[in-house]
Amino acid sequence: MTEGNFVDYVKLFVTSGNGGKGSIHLHREKFITKGGPDGGDGGRGGHVIIKANKQLWTLYSFKFKKNFSAGHGGDGSKNRSSGNQGEDIFIEVPLGTVIRNTETNDVLFEITDEDQKEIILKGGLGGRGNWHFKSSTRQTPRYAQPGTKGTSSQITLELKVLADVGLVGFPNVGKSTLLAALTCAKPKIADYEFTTLKPNLGIVDYRQYRSFVMADIPGIIEGAAEGKGLGHYFLRHIERNSILLFVIPSDTKDLKAEFEILFNELKKYNSELLDKKYMVILSKGDLLDDELKKEYAAEMSSIFKAPHLIISSLNQYNLIELKDSLWRLLNL
Repeated sequence: MTEGNFVDYVKLFVTSGNGGKGSIHLHREKFITKGGPDGGDGGRGGHVIIKANKQLWTLYSFKFKKNFSAGHGGDGSKNRSSGNQGEDIFIEVPLGTVIRNTETNDVLFEITDEDQKEIILKGGLGGRGNWHFKSSTRQTPRYAQPGTKGTSSQITLELKVLADVGLVGFPNVGKSTLLAALTCAKPKIADYEFTTLKPNLGIVDYRQYRSFVMADIPGIIEGAAEGKGLGHYFLRHIERNSILLFVIPSDTKDLKAEFEILFNELKKYNSELLDKKYMVILSKGDLLDDELKKEYAAEMSSIFKAPHLIISSLNQYNLIELKDSLWRLLNL
């Protein structure tokens, strides 16, 4: 998936259908000249429904279409025939989508289950036909109810990437390179900060035809939890990952300090993120000789209680071991 095709935030204008009118009709046939009222009810208007689609990975389908309207209910007719119901409109979204009221920014619901359907706007009710209003004192009512109008609203769809493994680290530490080495994804890679501005997803093939999904989350900077840079925009994608893979480059000035900054930014943004399982890797291992690798391995063992590893995406160093470790974490 290319970065240009990844859309994770859209605003939509949605409208439910109007209810149909009730019918005003008096029964007439060859030998019945003064039959009673038999006007049917109007059909209800169509609902606007949000539906999960596990085949979708992005909100790209809404990039050019942002107005959605359900069908109107049909009018009632004679012989107590009800009008047709308005056609419901289904808006299909990926798992991990949060639906908000744009005006109030309140969360209406979240789509997390593959069979989930939620009515965002109900269609207008159909009006009752005149046969409902017949009584002992009103034998031939000549009125019926109009249908109620549908409603309109602006909603915001916000995608939080659902992945098994989320890559967490500062800009330009090798996250995109690692994703490209482990999957068929083709993220933008360059030797400057903030090459990645939107998440990239890839499927990691594992042994015996098994696989898991990895997400390259755009780089975090210090102060991201307070919204510095695009902090909140980046950090929300980490919430849906099962495992966090902290990526620290081998040319870092202080391995422990860099990890603690990343860890604290997640804690300030959402302390629940610290309950996730995680692993730490030292990337760009090709820059280290054997002696430095031993020194870093010893340092990592003294700092981290979580699984840790030195890897190189360029020469494939320890990538198989990395996949093994991640698979074990996923299946603990």
